[in-house]
Amino acid sequence: MSRIRYTRQLPAAFTAAGLVLALAACGGSSTSPDSTAAAAPSATTVQLDPNADLSKQSLSMSIWEGYSPPDLPERIKKDLKFDLKIAPHATNEEIMGKLTTGQDTSFDLVFVSGQYAQALNEAGLLEPLHPELIPNLANLYPEAANLSYDKGNVFSVPYTWGTTGICYRTDLVDAPPTSWNDILVPKGKAVGKVLMMTTERWLALPALKALKKSINTTSDADLAAAKDLLLKAKSTMLAFDDTTFGTKVAEGQAAMAVAWDGWCPTDKPKVKFVIPTEGSDLWADTMVILKSSKNKEAAHAFINYILDPKVHGWVAANILYKVPNKAAMDSVDPALYASYPPLAMTPAKLLEGESIIDLGQDSVKYTRLSTEVQAAQ
Repeated sequence: MSRIRYTRQLPAAFTAAGLVLALAACGGSSTSPDSTAAAAPSATTVQLDPNADLSKQSLSMSIWEGYSPPDLPERIKKDLKFDLKIAPHATNEEIMGKLTTGQDTSFDLVFVSGQYAQALNEAGLLEPLHPELIPNLANLYPEAANLSYDKGNVFSVPYTWGTTGICYRTDLVDAPPTSWNDILVPKGKAVGKVLMMTTERWLALPALKALKKSINTTSDADLAAAKDLLLKAKSTMLAFDDTTFGTKVAEGQAAMAVAWDGWCPTDKPKVKFVIPTEGSDLWADTMVILKSSKNKEAAHAFINYILDPKVHGWVAANILYKVPNKAAMDSVDPALYASYPPLAMTPAKLLEGESIIDLGQDSVKYTRLSTEVQAAQ
């Protein structure tokens, strides 16, 4: 199976502070990592019609390129009787810029990562979900309602979820990596052959976890200590790489890389994926409905359609990210689990990771950290 690369969470910012200003405009205040993260949305006031004639509605949505079945508009027209228009976005930051600056108010539904859904909700831009119109919510794992950015799935429905770890070549390391320190302070054959990410929260992740700190910390002391580790690690790195790290590990150009689980090509010879003993993150990509939508019944019907096991199962089988849908995961060919062991990770194992939440104006601290580490000689 060919591996298509998706810029799900890349790159990190409009400018050094642009994203932070956008999220701050979204109501993102400084959020403690120990909080429930998602602010309570306003009470639902819109009454939706469960018997609405969907053929009189339409749906405009934005999603990452290649992140849904290519024939989805045709299938929606056939099965749900309304037109679906898809406008792809390359990054979370791109769609957030449109939504928070008023560049485009035509979208009914968008796909964003969890912390961005949180920021949109805190800004009052999202329609609280009407569960009675999404009966297929019953297909979700119970754990899918325990994500810190939106406990109870009040305003978002998780589409994919996963974690971050180390993707490595067994023949290019002296011993299998077990710690984030194996990335930060490589030894033996791995010296000079390590890849790390520049995407802000994932650049900081290895250092913060190695220091036993929260990946949502806003402590200046924590981030200064993380910066020190990252600056020292630069001298033993091969490069920063947010998109082709899997290919470079598979081809032997790199020995190890910080990697999202679905992007580690474990179907290739001698390539394996491991979550370090210090733990990692839990990221999720979500579906959210805009409060400004005039097609809310169609939007709910669309989410319900996606949660059908046959539709949602396509995501796991083709994108190789886990989906929080038990019925869909049960439909995946067992042979795929053998080739891609991270797909078999249980929800309980995933929830051992720390959920990434929106940090509001404090997000600028991670922007600054990424900028300074990359610029350092």
